[in-house]
Amino acid sequence: MKKISILLIVLITMLSAQAQTKVGDAILPNTIKFNGENLTINGAGLREKLFFDIYAGALYLKQKSNKASVAGLDETMAVRVHVLSGMMSRKKMEAALRNGFVKSTNNKTAPLQDRIEKFIGFVSEEIESGQIFDMVYEKGKGNVLYKNGVEKGFVEGLDFKKALFNIWLGNDPVDKGLKNEMLGS
Repeated sequence: MKKISILLIVLITMLSAQAQTKVGDAILPNTIKFNGENLTINGAGLREKLFFDIYAGALYLKQKSNKASVAGLDETMAVRVHVLSGMMSRKKMEAALRNGFVKSTNNKTAPLQDRIEKFIGFVSEEIESGQIFDMVYEKGKGNVLYKNGVEKGFVEGLDFKKALFNIWLGNDPVDKGLKNEMLGS
């Protein structure tokens, strides 16, 4: 009986380890569920600055893809940001999102500006290491920001979704290495 118990514990440990991906100090689930749809981790990596791990980022899709064009598809998908450093403050995230939108739209933010400000406004509390932000496009609803699993708000529009996801996947991404890792390259 003791051997069976030990074997069962080892088996459960192995199965739970396979259901997660370790990126730096972050443990990311291999599957997540939003809008009633199961999403699978497509790829993940670190956003680093000056030798510091700022956050672990992961792209979740319905079906794996190595094409950045997924940013423009009308289907549920998510980018998870697992904060790893106290260097990521609310003000720094706001600035990074604004700069990301400028880069992802080739400096053509005017048609999206009100929605950009509304979305950034969802980051209203100070950020601490260990917190998790999910930026999710939920088909039929819009672009939702979750903090630690709690919905903070959403904005509509496939055009906004493309700009949001192109912060990580576009021609001028926040981090080219992270883009490649998210796309499984």
